Amino acid sequence: MPFDIAAHLGAVHREVRNVEYDGQSAKDLIASRVYDTDIADLWAAVTDAERIKRWFSPVSGDLKLGGRYAVEGNASGIITACEEQRHFAGTWEFMGHVSWIEVYLETVDEGARLELHHIAPHPNPHWDQFGAGAGGVGWELGLLGLAEHLKRPADDVRAEGLDGWETSAEAKELVRGASAGWGRASIDGGDDPDQAMRAAEATRRFYSGEPPLEN
Repeated sequence: MPFDIAAHLGAVHREVRNVEYDGQSAKDLIASRVYDTDIADLWAAVTDAERIKRWFSPVSGDLKLGGRYAVEGNASGIITACEEQRHFAGTWEFMGHVSWIEVYLETVDEGARLELHHIAPHPNPHWDQFGAGAGGVGWELGLLGLAEHLKRPADDVRAEGLDGWETSAEAKELVRGASAGWGRASIDGGDDPDQAMRAAEATRRFYSGEPPLEN
């Protein structure tokens, strides 16, 4: 099942902001993309567990305000906000660390826009090593799967973890382009250019299964 990687890379807007969240300094990774559908369909695609598992990953728990959820093989958390067809938010708890996600939807001339914020405390050693791409590339795999899902909602179109796609040349093209894109977004957000692009390369190597950069 081929994906149009070049079209995806061009369709995603990437931004990195320095913010304060929950009383502490943090980095806000923002990924947004416009989809050729209406707001009701996009909302259902990102909040209905039966649909989420076909483009992202199986999700269990109570997908409602105050409910606890778990993404199979990934993070878990609590849903802290939910405004139908407009916005939801929650904690993102992974390997003993807590960050936060915020998702906003809006109708635009071209269809419906999804804007994802992943907010993580900063400074932290993980950011120093991998930068924005550590989270950004992973979310882009989801946004790519979502694009295909909206075309074929009954099919399993996950970009990651399906038939070994993540080891394909197509996947490596996505990782390369997205890693560089997040490096540039970090620079635009005020990060040191050399450090940002070194982190982008570290991310590319990690997702591509290549040896890490030498210190």
